[in-house]
Amino acid sequence: MNISLLGLCALFLTTGFFINNAFAEVDQDSVYLIEGSGFAVTEKIIRLSEIDIGLSSHQQSGSNIDFLIEDGFITLDNEDFVISYLEGKFLREGRYIRINGNIESSQGFDTSISFFGRLVEESQNASVYGFTGRINTPENSYKIIYTAKLSQLINLMDTTEKSEIKDESLIIRILRGSSTQGVASSYIPSGETREPRISSDPQRLGYFSKDRITIEPGTTVTFVNEDAVSHSLLSGKENYGDRHDPFTPDGRISTPEILPGKSIDVTFDEMGFYRLYDPEYPWMKIVTYSFNDVDNLILGTTKNQQGN
Repeated sequence: MNISLLGLCALFLTTGFFINNAFAEVDQDSVYLIEGSGFAVTEKIIRLSEIDIGLSSHQQSGSNIDFLIEDGFITLDNEDFVISYLEGKFLREGRYIRINGNIESSQGFDTSISFFGRLVEESQNASVYGFTGRINTPENSYKIIYTAKLSQLINLMDTTEKSEIKDESLIIRILRGSSTQGVASSYIPSGETREPRISSDPQRLGYFSKDRITIEPGTTVTFVNEDAVSHSLLSGKENYGDRHDPFTPDGRISTPEILPGKSIDVTFDEMGFYRLYDPEYPWMKIVTYSFNDVDNLILGTTKNQQGN
């Protein structure tokens, strides 16, 4: 069964999956997420594998842009590998992605990876890539086959305009109706602040006024609850495909209850990559990336302050 599934994936990848003339719009000095899943394969083993990493782009040379992977993880079945040192490039205006470097298992074993991604398709707010490559552990060398989404985080605070930024720029609104799945008319793209129109559409993908943001360390973001019920926010790792336990808290952020019409301030003191979610309504999630100097890979903590 697994071999048949792998064969179908390989056939899909080799019969036009990568043949596409589209190109992703990538920029230097920006922050992106790569989220995806697939298979890691040897001659005897097929393991499920996931990739969830945050990266910052910096120097551009011609049509290529270097990037450094700041945080994230790669999994083999239930085994997590955290980032040790990874770097890469966007090639040919984002048509291709190359990632190389080292990751580390929970037992401390070093593992090397070498991935190459080809753009499949893009939308206004994200691009889909097919990845192949290798994960080399001390025990095995796995060939990987991934499908992954590349999405850009919104820069909530422009450092060149700090003195002109008003408090409104640092407000994230929990949208009305967010506690109920399937009540918005359509997808709300990242960064838009329009109010959702209530309908019976079963697909609702936007629950915050901005759901992917980048900020500088030390920035305080205000979360305002415009919903009719209370909400709270935790940070943690997303367990893809696990409907019963979709997140595992990491203890870095844990807000008290935010009553309807009230707000809370969350200060991101240090650098880091934070996936926030509501434990009562786990479909509500927001990614925050706190970074300044791309050479500084120190992960930090947060400070939660009770709001009004």
